[in-house]
Amino acid sequence: MLVAAAVCPCPPLLVPEVATGAAPELDTARAACTDALGVLAAARPDLLVVVGPGDGAGPETYPEGAPGSFRGFGVGLDVRLGPDRGAPTGRELPYGLAVGAWLLGRTGWAGAPVEGVAVGEALTAERCAEVGEAVAGRAERVALLVMGDAAACRTLKAPGYLDERAAPFDAELVRALGAADTGALRALDTGLARELKVSGRAPWQVLAGAAAGNPDLEGALLYEDAPYGVGYLVATWS
Repeated sequence: MLVAAAVCPCPPLLVPEVATGAAPELDTARAACTDALGVLAAARPDLLVVVGPGDGAGPETYPEGAPGSFRGFGVGLDVRLGPDRGAPTGRELPYGLAVGAWLLGRTGWAGAPVEGVAVGEALTAERCAEVGEAVAGRAERVALLVMGDAAACRTLKAPGYLDERAAPFDAELVRALGAADTGALRALDTGLARELKVSGRAPWQVLAGAAAGNPDLEGALLYEDAPYGVGYLVATWS
């Protein structure tokens, strides 16, 4: 059963070595992510699953110790998904899971075994929910670290330029994640999310499916902003 979840943004810029001189601009977001991971640790899960955007539809699974890298962003920084148990796969983590692995390493996660699941924008809402239900059944006490960004069209200088639909989309998303509203997450418009370059749609719908078996979860919003014209938010469910 899902006992806790943390929702965090996944821009590589969250990693200071990638952001370089712009690193201080996301200090508040990093601090909120640290607080969110503290909620996961306090839940004492038997298993932590990191869910993030994938390159393909997925779902694609990654074992504990799977390697990741930020070399594609010009930084010689390597990470692993949880502790290195000596048997990592040769397949590298997609960038969202790599950011999640960096967050876990930064906070010294050692509370439970870690696995990864990547889901892409082509995966339907129904299939995402099914993946979430399966993940929640993996152990008696499961926690999720859910990585994803909201609309990338919030300003003229955003990666997707300014789209007037972006702010209302993100506002409803903030409300849903802050209220642990699984119905609203399941109902996210997949086509609109794609047009707004929302990387977190599929991961959040996995969260909605995972939470189906625990209606007592309560949400809390820890951070919400749109630096660089991209919606970043941090929330917890516990």
